Amino acid sequence: MAVPKRKVSGARRDKRRSSVWKLDAPTMVKCPKCGEFKLAHRVCKTCGSYAGKEIVKTEA
Repeated sequence: MAVPKRKVSGARRDKRRSSVWKLDAPTMVKCPKCGEFKLAHRVCKTCGSYAGKEIVKTEA
């Protein structure tokens, strides 16, 4: 059976248990055209614009 050869130090143990590696919530930015929050570098779901141009036609 595998058994640890040496004691794991507190710093090493705490580094492993820290929340540094956990995922963050995606950053949301306001659409310059309609003002709704959207993911950065993606087409706005509300107005269908990207970089000031209409990319996707949306129903009014």
